[in-house]
Amino acid sequence: MRTHATISGSELVLSVIAIRLAVLVLVGWGLTLLPQHAHEPACVPWSAVRGEAQPAVTAIGAGVADAVFDDMRLHD
Repeated sequence: MRTHATISGSELVLSVIAIRLAVLVLVGWGLTLLPQHAHEPACVPWSAVRGEAQPAVTAIGAGVADAVFDDMRLHD
């Protein structure tokens, strides 16, 4: 009795998909089991952004800001 040692294309594709899925599952479990690190945010806190941006808005005046906003709405 002779057996074929080669695998078909569909078996090859399914085995590649199975291996990739297994790797994704292992990476996912690894990420969930890692301890959570208390880290500083990479971005600037919102309160600091708001505090710095507010003087710039008041420096140009409320009338100019309203005119610019109305112009932006007009072109949308």
